[in-house]
Amino acid sequence: MTRSKVAWITGAGRGIGRAIALALARERIASALLARTGEEIDEVARKIGAGGGRAVAYRCDLARTAEILETVERIRGDLGPADILVNNAGIALSRKLEETTDEDWEAAIRLNMTVPFILCREVIPAMIGNRWGRIVNIASTAGKVGYRYTAAYTASKHGLVGLTRSLALDVKKHGITVNAVCPGWVNTAMTDESVRNIAERTGMDEEKARATLARMNPGGRLIEPEEVAAAVVRLIGDDSDAITGQAIDLDAGNSSIAPAVQRTRQEE
Repeated sequence: MTRSKVAWITGAGRGIGRAIALALARERIASALLARTGEEIDEVARKIGAGGGRAVAYRCDLARTAEILETVERIRGDLGPADILVNNAGIALSRKLEETTDEDWEAAIRLNMTVPFILCREVIPAMIGNRWGRIVNIASTAGKVGYRYTAAYTASKHGLVGLTRSLALDVKKHGITVNAVCPGWVNTAMTDESVRNIAERTGMDEEKARATLARMNPGGRLIEPEEVAAAVVRLIGDDSDAITGQAIDLDAGNSSIAPAVQRTRQEE
């Protein structure tokens, strides 16, 4: 009997990660759900189970390499090696460079770039052995352009896009694809936090702050988590072999982050 494909998803308790977990469950893919907050991933696992799917929640502090490696071994024992890896967990920081501490910088690089590197390194050998694998890194339009007051975040997402492109070349002969999805501002709790931060720092009311962020997407609206999940589903399909090494914009625009629009809106 052929086993079901297994996906490992980080940051799977809310927002984009939750939407991805639910979307993969509809594709009959078993999932390991990783997050620091156990209650959130427990709820997602229960929801998937109630719908007839299979998901196992793993509380894991991704800031600790030893804990990641321990969790990886547990997942392998429970579900098996990853056929699909979705590196979704991330942190967003918004500060002027002179206000950015060493701790801020290291946290952004750690979660947004180093953790995906570690997990890619862990899953690649089994994927090579199986002659099939899918890795999707959730990056950002900040992985392609610069944004004001986000030096640490932007650097980390540029690094993640670079990792994606380089690794794709290394493993393409083994039937493995590696891609990045680069959303603009998404309608998630992370964006809610950014809205509150803008309001506190500028005195702008939260509704106007949210509208400002929405207008920074070329399409003039926030992206929904389910739209990101749909892009991931497309990239993990058996018919997606020809798509690898790509950093795919998801910003409701018609071109690669519509740079002229981006510059104009950031300067307003």
